[in-house]
Amino acid sequence: MAAQLRGEHRIGLLNGFAAYGMWGLVPLFWPLLKPSGALEILAHRMVWSLAVVAVVLLVLRRWSWAGELLRQPRKLALITVAAATITVNWGVYIWAVNTHQVVEASLGYFINPLVTIAIGVLLLKERLRPVQWTAVGVGFAAVLVLTIGYGRPPWISLCLAFSFATYGLVKKKVNLGGVESLAAETAIQFLPALAYLLWLGSRGDATFGPHGTGHALLLAATGLVTALPLVCFGAAAIRVPLSTLGLLQYLAPVFQFLLGVLYFGEAMPPERWAGFALVWLALSLLTWDALRTARVSRRRLEELGAATETVGAETVAAETVGAETVGPDVVDGGAAGAEGVGVDAVEARTPLAK
Repeated sequence: MAAQLRGEHRIGLLNGFAAYGMWGLVPLFWPLLKPSGALEILAHRMVWSLAVVAVVLLVLRRWSWAGELLRQPRKLALITVAAATITVNWGVYIWAVNTHQVVEASLGYFINPLVTIAIGVLLLKERLRPVQWTAVGVGFAAVLVLTIGYGRPPWISLCLAFSFATYGLVKKKVNLGGVESLAAETAIQFLPALAYLLWLGSRGDATFGPHGTGHALLLAATGLVTALPLVCFGAAAIRVPLSTLGLLQYLAPVFQFLLGVLYFGEAMPPERWAGFALVWLALSLLTWDALRTARVSRRRLEELGAATETVGAETVAAETVGAETVGPDVVDGGAAGAEGVGVDAVEARTPLAK
């Protein structure tokens, strides 16, 4: 059993590395699609993603959710909002990469956890721990430093961070699986995207056919580039703890940042390094706090389990002694009393369990 669990954990880790690795290396792919513009690439991504996800769902035979979704107007509205926000996110990211702004794009995914926390406070009225407040403050200072360094707000980063944080918030409320959610979102995106591609073709501006079979296949591959990391992520999410996934998520922006600096040769003046250093400090604080909180929660659960086992053993002993001392006629009453004492004992020993 232990060997099987270790094997599952190893498979989960490999899938997690694969998912975030592919997301991190995707800046290498979008430039291959030139001379297609960002909007044409985005439209192809929507169209071909639906085709790929539909094939996956056919293989898995997972279609029952679609009928249920169609009968829930509120969920459909949320899916539409998710489709709109991820459209903005995809479009800005593709444009940023193909205009040589990979470093600023990577910053968006570095600050995304901070923006998610800020949204939680402002919209969901969540309460932050002191370390989380410190991290948010450091992140805000980083944006100010980068604004001074760029001579303007890092709007690409902010747009990517806020759109993805909003997308995550909506998906949490929708509560659909990753593949199913992508299928629903791309189904909403499909007709506008297809209409745009047909319009481009009618004007003679489409690149899907005139630039050869190789280029057409690359555009079609946008569906795989979108769906494959998501499938790997889904396989990882059910096999490894969320704390591990939380650490793995930083792989993608790290790879993007390194590609921007080392491969694409983007400039990194001192003020930009200072801004990124502050962002990394904020993320380090968040990670430390999350790991510490998870460790404390795990210890409390272990203490609760130990206390429950102890009380259970005492209850069994009391029942046995009662049966031997007063006879079988009063066992039921004695057991009821022992159970009542047991509950009080668990609550007294683990007050935080409430």
